[in-house]
Amino acid sequence: MSLLSKLARRWRAAVRRHSYSFFSSLGALMSHRVGTLMTVLVLGIAMLLPLGLHLTLVNLDRMDLREEQWGALSVFLTPGAQEPQVIELATEIESLDAVSGVEAVSPEQGLAEFRETSGFGAVDLLGDNPLPWVLSITPTPGEGLEQRVGALSEALLGRGLVERVDYDRKWLQRLGHMLDLGHAAVTVLVLLFGVAVVVVVANTIRLDVAARAEEIEVLSLVGAWPAFIRQPFLYSGFWYGLLGGVMAMVLVNLGLEYLDRPLARLLASYGHEAPLVGLGLGQTLGLLLAGAVLGLAGAWVAVQRHLRQLRVGGTLGKR
Repeated sequence: MSLLSKLARRWRAAVRRHSYSFFSSLGALMSHRVGTLMTVLVLGIAMLLPLGLHLTLVNLDRMDLREEQWGALSVFLTPGAQEPQVIELATEIESLDAVSGVEAVSPEQGLAEFRETSGFGAVDLLGDNPLPWVLSITPTPGEGLEQRVGALSEALLGRGLVERVDYDRKWLQRLGHMLDLGHAAVTVLVLLFGVAVVVVVANTIRLDVAARAEEIEVLSLVGAWPAFIRQPFLYSGFWYGLLGGVMAMVLVNLGLEYLDRPLARLLASYGHEAPLVGLGLGQTLGLLLAGAVLGLAGAWVAVQRHLRQLRVGGTLGKR
C-alpha cells in the first residue's frame, strides 16, 4: 500500500470519527433537554449583558446630537438695541476667521419660538416683550474648538452691545465622555463574562467527565490517545457555546422588539426618528464564533484537568 493511500485512509477515518463525535455530542445534549436548556440560558444571559450595553451605545451614537452646534454661542444683546445696530454687529462678527455663521434672532422671533416650544400661552399677557436680540454664532469647526470658542466668547464680551454670552458645550462634552466610559465598560464586561462562560462550560463538562470516569479510564488503559478522549467533550463544549450565542441573539432581538415602540415615542417627542439597530450579519457571526470558541476553551480546561489526574494518580477524579 502506497504512502498516499495510507494517508487517504487515515484522513477518511479521522473525518468519520470527528463527524460521529460532532453529531453524537449534540444528540447527547438533546437527550438531557432540561439541563441543557438551563445551561444554555445561563450562557445566553452572560453573553447578553455586554452585548446589550454595546448595542445601547451603538444606538446612542446614531442619535442626532447636532455635533456641529456643540460650540455654538448665544450672544444676548442689551435691551433697546436697534435692528440696524444688530445687523451691523452680526456682519462684523461673521467676518471673523473663527466664525462660520451668525444668525440674528429678533425679540419677536424669540417670543414666538418660546411660545411654540414651551406651550405657555400666558406670555401673551405680558405688556412688553422682555426678550432681547440674540445672535446665534456657529464657530468654525476644527481642532481646538473649545479653546477658540472660549477666546471668541471673551472677545465678544468686550463689545458695547453685548450683555451676556452663553456657551453650553459642557453637558455635551460630558455625554461624550460618558459614551467613552461606556465603551470601556463594554470591553471590561466582555472579558469578565467571557471568563464566566468558560467557567460555566468547564464546570458542566467536568460533571460530564466525572460521570464517564470509568469509561475514560478504560480507554486510557487500552491505549487511547488523549486527543481521542478529549474529542467528544470538546464538541460538547462547542455546542454549549454555540447554543449560548444563539440564546443571546434571541434574547437581544426580543429586547429590541419590546423597546422599539416606547423608545420611538420618546424620541418623537424630542423631534428625533432613530429606529433601534440590532445585530448585523457580521456581529451575529462574531457572536456565534465567540460563543463556540469560549465553549471549546471551557471544555478543554475541564478535560485537561481530569486527564492530568488520570496520568498522575491512575484514577480519574482522585483528590
